[in-house]
Amino acid sequence: MKQLIECVPNFSEGKNQDIINQVADVIRQAEGVTLLDVDPGATTNRTVVTFVGTPDAVVDAAFALIAKCKELIDMRYHHGDHPRFGATDVCPFVPVANITMEETAEYARKLAKKVGEELQIPVYCYENAAFEEKRRNLANCRQGEYEALKERITTKEWKPDFGPNKFTESVAKSGATAIGARDFLIAVNYNLNTTSTRRANAIAFDVREKGRPKREGNPITGKKVLDEKGNPVMIPGTLKGTKAIGWYIAEYGVAQVSMNITNTNLTPLHVAFDEVCDKAAKRGVRVTGTEIVGLVPKKTLIDAGNHYLAKQHRSLGIDEREKVKIAVKSMGLDDLKPFNPDEKVIEYLLEKEDTTPKLVDMTCTGFANETASESPAPGGGSISAYMGALGAALGTMVANLSSHKPGWDAKWEYYSQWAEKGQALKDTLLALVDEDTNAFNVIMNAFGMPKGTPEEKEARSQAIQDATKYATEVPMRTIETSFKVFEICEAMIKKGNPASVSDAGVGVLCARAAVHGAYLNVKINASSLKDKAWAEMMITKAHDYVMKADRIEKRLMRLTEKVIGE
Repeated sequence: MKQLIECVPNFSEGKNQDIINQVADVIRQAEGVTLLDVDPGATTNRTVVTFVGTPDAVVDAAFALIAKCKELIDMRYHHGDHPRFGATDVCPFVPVANITMEETAEYARKLAKKVGEELQIPVYCYENAAFEEKRRNLANCRQGEYEALKERITTKEWKPDFGPNKFTESVAKSGATAIGARDFLIAVNYNLNTTSTRRANAIAFDVREKGRPKREGNPITGKKVLDEKGNPVMIPGTLKGTKAIGWYIAEYGVAQVSMNITNTNLTPLHVAFDEVCDKAAKRGVRVTGTEIVGLVPKKTLIDAGNHYLAKQHRSLGIDEREKVKIAVKSMGLDDLKPFNPDEKVIEYLLEKEDTTPKLVDMTCTGFANETASESPAPGGGSISAYMGALGAALGTMVANLSSHKPGWDAKWEYYSQWAEKGQALKDTLLALVDEDTNAFNVIMNAFGMPKGTPEEKEARSQAIQDATKYATEVPMRTIETSFKVFEICEAMIKKGNPASVSDAGVGVLCARAAVHGAYLNVKINASSLKDKAWAEMMITKAHDYVMKADRIEKRLMRLTEKVIGE
């Protein structure tokens, strides 16, 4: 399976659109990577670029970006509100798919070595790529920012991991770069109804993991309390895995709490939002909205949507896009500017890059017309999966209606759990709609393979058998998934809103049709296999499901008729 790494370089230019475009174009033109986002900030004078690709391609693209930033940006004239010490200030690698953090860190070090040696830029390896513990923390590497770099790189303690340790003319222009490997980090700003940086900082200190210095007497002006080593004693904040500061953003005319959530398992975004709101309120300040810098994983917003739905005692068994919408509105992600999930959520951006047409993206009319056309696909297998999806959708609908029925508020969690199960089955079956057609197309491709030589004939025959076996397994998955729809519909027939019992009954009919239809596809595909024992096993297994489905359908239809007649 393909390995994927995300790279999120932050470079020190957020105002000059020509420079921003030139840097972004480096990634647009790079092979093996996909540019996901370019997010400039005028007040911070900083731009965050996000791209994803295979490891070696990411290393090459990141190197080209750092080289372009060195060419275009002169740190001797740079000013902005965000801490920085280089033209390419930081360049973190984030493991996305089929790659470990340890492997990702090695690629980060590979880039660091290449940048230090070939571009002659001082490089510090941080987070999981760090060579020593104190360099894991980016703030330690960047302490004093660009202005302190001249002295720091010449010391034994802060000599760069790679590149020059002298403040040459080239280094004076480029500054230093921190290259690392880390878990996914959410950069988020909480907008406040105040212009006071002091108030924003106070809230940041309340919540950030590091907290604030302990002081004697007055908590603001009192003398700092030191430990036995002379270091300030800190009063920890309330949110683990977070870093935060307060600042004023002239671009928006408001103060913000600017936060990096470095561990979303310890502190999910919605937990951080609620806590910042609470601490702000205690200081007479209100959070008016939230600004996500760069991109965010889909799970972050879905978890937030679930959180706020549960607080409202609403069913969690709704489509993920609706959950994302709830999250956006609950946290005010569109407070300062529109928040388009298709441009801000990593998974949705990657889906946009996949231009392969999908049956499930068609209109109902388009899907029916495509089925009726001369093309052999979509055929009965895809239709069976779609019937199963409709059955799951109907059962889920009844669960959602029941969870919101007046007078049934105490039972909302019961129905929400059923609706969540139904949504999961529906999504699996929708994926099988296209997977069944894809499996058929693989068979057709195998039949199109050359057969001019004995070797080619053997390879073609084996490819046909492999493709046919898979085309048998797909409708079997449709059978197994559709069979689970009965359980949801039965629960809704027995305990759901009686006014919607007919919908649950139709869901039962859809599930039975899906099982029967997929069985026919298992049978016809398996009959072409040379492995007769495996084929017979699959046919027998599928037929057993058909027999059970018939018995369940008769029982549940009698029950449906009974409820309707009451």
